[in-house]
Amino acid sequence: MKTWADMLKATDAAILDWAARQPWSEPMRRCMQDAEWHAEGDVWTHTGMVFDEVARLTEYPTLSRTEQITLLFVALLHDAGKPATSIIDPETGRTRSPKHSLVGATMARQILRDLGCDLSTREHIVNLVRYHGRPPYLLEARDPEREVIRLSWLLSNRLLYLFALADTRGRHAEEMSRPEDTLHLWRDTAEDHGCFTCRYAFANDQARFLYFRDELTSLHYTPHLDYRCTLTMLSALPGAGKDTWLARERPGLPIVSLDAVREELDVDAADNQGTVIQTAREQCREHLRAHRDFAFNATNLIAQLRKRWIDLFADYGARIEIIYLEPPLAVILRQNKERQASVPESVIRRLSDKVEIPTLAEAHHVSLVVPD
Repeated sequence: MKTWADMLKATDAAILDWAARQPWSEPMRRCMQDAEWHAEGDVWTHTGMVFDEVARLTEYPTLSRTEQITLLFVALLHDAGKPATSIIDPETGRTRSPKHSLVGATMARQILRDLGCDLSTREHIVNLVRYHGRPPYLLEARDPEREVIRLSWLLSNRLLYLFALADTRGRHAEEMSRPEDTLHLWRDTAEDHGCFTCRYAFANDQARFLYFRDELTSLHYTPHLDYRCTLTMLSALPGAGKDTWLARERPGLPIVSLDAVREELDVDAADNQGTVIQTAREQCREHLRAHRDFAFNATNLIAQLRKRWIDLFADYGARIEIIYLEPPLAVILRQNKERQASVPESVIRRLSDKVEIPTLAEAHHVSLVVPD
């Protein structure tokens, strides 16, 4: 089996057999876990147990095959980040794996991308891997309601709950520190807010936008839709075709481009970008003050960097849409070589490993586009 299409047609046993022969499974076999939490031993043993428990879930036969495969891959990859993050706590002598879910999410994206998994399913699995540990700790969350509402826009709370059941059952623990009652609380809280099997229903896109920015005072408040302009933010690796997309989909739209600003100021991409950023921000402000629709064209690959620009656009009351482009990496590398100012292939590959795909937690609208 070499492709995602193969996975969709394969049996559960064949998928597990495939995973057992992948290079990323061997470090999991060598990585031991905390004995009190995981008396079964190494990460791969736990992974196999969770994989089996997914298929034993009462709800498993009622799921679509895509949902089943989604859960099976979350089982395979949820702890894939442990070998790279596990340490021995010098004070307690216990094994810890801080931020292993973040590392696992990055690994999952790379593995699924290589398989040719469709972008939507891939990112759903990535988010389930990233947040797989949340349900057992809902009572410890500062705002449990916010936790389930927020995640409903990033993943399926139902699948997250089902995976948490399998993850809890797929282990041997000296003391059951993850009672299933706490997992049922996640389900019940999500059901109470109407976001167990679907996204939470905000009054409108502006309400959602403000909620994720911690600016919505009440879920019952309906903000007035009075956008002063629409800002289209491009997000993609160098060579992905941002200029081509804008020319085809937004012809005539004014564009603020970091590449264009660099060329105008004669600043190399490897030099200090302070003047470039300052100039681009002022160009954006000119459009925003004039209430003029425009596009902001840059790589915009990291959520924190996107937020700095989004904060500016939001201050002027703009409606913000993000267009993320992801052609196959081979296409990006080929197109990059054809550019007048190409980026070293090593840089593109390094950036591709660090991409944070835009989500609806960031903007009024997000489109994930796979160009033809």
